[in-house]
Amino acid sequence: MASHRKSRPTGPRVAGIRTPALATAALTSVALLSQTAQATPSDDRPTLEEVEKKVDDLYRQAGSATEKYNAAKEKTSKQRKKVDGLLDDVAKRTQKLNDARAELGSFASAQYRTGAAVPETATLLLADSPQDYFDQNQLMDRLTGRQKSAVDDYVTQQSETMKKRREATESLETLTESQNDLKTAKSTVQKKLATARELLSELTAEEKARLAAIEKKKQQDAARKAAELAKQQAEEAAERKRQEEAAQQQESDAGSGGTSTGTGSSDSSTPGTSTGTKADKAIAFARAQIGKPYVWGATGPDSYDCSGLTQAAWKAAGVTLPRVTYDQVNAGTTVPVSQAQPGDLVFFYDDISHVGLYIGDGMMIHAPKPGAYVREESIFYDGESSIYSVVRPA
Repeated sequence: MASHRKSRPTGPRVAGIRTPALATAALTSVALLSQTAQATPSDDRPTLEEVEKKVDDLYRQAGSATEKYNAAKEKTSKQRKKVDGLLDDVAKRTQKLNDARAELGSFASAQYRTGAAVPETATLLLADSPQDYFDQNQLMDRLTGRQKSAVDDYVTQQSETMKKRREATESLETLTESQNDLKTAKSTVQKKLATARELLSELTAEEKARLAAIEKKKQQDAARKAAELAKQQAEEAAERKRQEEAAQQQESDAGSGGTSTGTGSSDSSTPGTSTGTKADKAIAFARAQIGKPYVWGATGPDSYDCSGLTQAAWKAAGVTLPRVTYDQVNAGTTVPVSQAQPGDLVFFYDDISHVGLYIGDGMMIHAPKPGAYVREESIFYDGESSIYSVVRPA
């Protein structure tokens, strides 16, 4: 009896797949899924190092914008005082002008009542700009000395009042420009900080831990550089002392320079002692602020930005510094980093957007950035190349 079963197809067979068409479709799907997995959105995310650099750049840009804000704020304050003074001056001069006009009016009225002058004279005397009329010699000849003095006073008051009014108008325009600059700088700072906070908020816990490790490594490197500078400065100081002692011994042996040497040492130490005393006071003030928050635009006493801290520290020592880093950098004598002394100002970056107060041994006290607090830190905290200059204010 013949079998009714169909014969099985010959050829290779993929387990679990009954037809070549299904096999092809399945393999295609696997390939597509593999490609999709390789093109996941996570590949578009910046690396941790890129995030760190971006955040650091944003903080620096915010620092630069903060100094522009400080400059605009200071300019606005000065301009407002100038405008207020000019407006007060205009008010006083206007009163004097009105008094002079009233005196002229009394003369004109008296002349009109007595018939000493024709009615046109009164019109001329009460005019807003009578100088053009009084230039006529025949009219001036008819005025008494007191009347001429009143006319001269009126013309002078009118001229000065108009001049001050123009100055006040121009100052108001400048004030408006300063206020606009202030708003722009403030908005820039806020945007930079918001972007930085957003980037940091998107990090995972693991990424934040890695970022903290990177920061710790940078701090260790900065501390090592500070120690190297401290060692270099100590060796140079010891060598200078050795040379001074050798020179003094040589003069003593010669037996002719003892008195002169003593006087010279006393004279040379006096300025250093004075400078050291001021620097000590500035450092003591800055040290007392450690732990207070950085707030952009702040000058104390509860919070500071970088230049606000250095300005306040030196003010405590009796030395007035400008408000912003761009001006503070010119408020003293520039010295090499290797010759930095306690109390010196250390400026950072090509745009001079940050400053700290040097305290010796390669260390400084500064208000670092938003979210941080006034602290003691190596001057190499952002690498040696970030140091712009060192300035000795006193």
